[in-house]
Parts: sequence; C-alpha cells; structure tokens
Amino acid sequence: MKWITRQNANVDRIACPWLIKRFVDQDAEFLYVPANEVMAVAAREGATPYDVKNVELGHVDGRCSFESIMVKYGLEDPGLKRLAQIVHGADVSADRASCPEAAGLYAIANGFALVHGMDDHRKIQLETPMYDALYAWCQAESASGRLG
Repeated sequence: MKWITRQNANVDRIACPWLIKRFVDQDAEFLYVPANEVMAVAAREGATPYDVKNVELGHVDGRCSFESIMVKYGLEDPGLKRLAQIVHGADVSADRASCPEAAGLYAIANGFALVHGMDDHRKIQLETPMYDALYAWCQAESASGRLG
C-alpha cells in the first residue's frame, strides 16, 4: 500500500512510517511531495494521506498523526502508547514538556533533519533503529510500571 505526506519530514512524518511498517503495513511505500500536491498525488496513486490537514490520519482532536494511526488501527500496546506520548510531545511544541523524553526526541529528530535535509527516505532509514530502540525502552518502562 502507498502512504503519502508532505516532504521535508521531521518528527511525526518519520515516526509514522516506522509505526506503519512495524504494526500496520510491512510492505508500505512512502511518498513525500510538496504540501500543495499531497491530495492530488494521493488520488492519482491510490495512496493514504497522513500528517496533512483535514485527513483522518492527521492532527485530529488533540492527537498527532502517530496517535491517529494508533486509533484507526486499534493499536493498544502499552509500549506503543508510551512511545506515542513521546512522539506527541516532540511533535506538538505546546506539549513539549509533557514528558522529559519528548525534548530529547525533538532534538534528535531535528538533528537528522538538519543533516539530511529533504532526503526523507534516508531519514526513515537512519531513524528506524532509533525508534526500534525507543520502543524497546517504552515496552520495558511500561512492563515495570514506570510510566513517566
């Protein structure tokens, strides 16, 4: 299945592909296009849009796109819920202080964006192991009852 969002990805638009590949669609293909072309390319390519205005898998009801994907696909894993808190805080500047890990993820994700610019697929490739590690930590924290 094809998934599409705005180019020049940062926190949520890199975390979402990780979530989708791991828990929704292991064969997912991601398209990054200029913001004003997302819906037209989505229609032409049969791609599911995420993290753009006025879509189900975007910022809805106070959720970031990562959280909206979790809701849509019924992802209830406690480790994922903990990771979603971190992604939300890193992505939504007003909620950055919601958990201490959010500021760290924000800094790291922005560092990747500074180093790799518009190469969104490279950012996914390089950040995937970081999200794997952060998810493992979230699982351990959730299992221990330390939900920060």
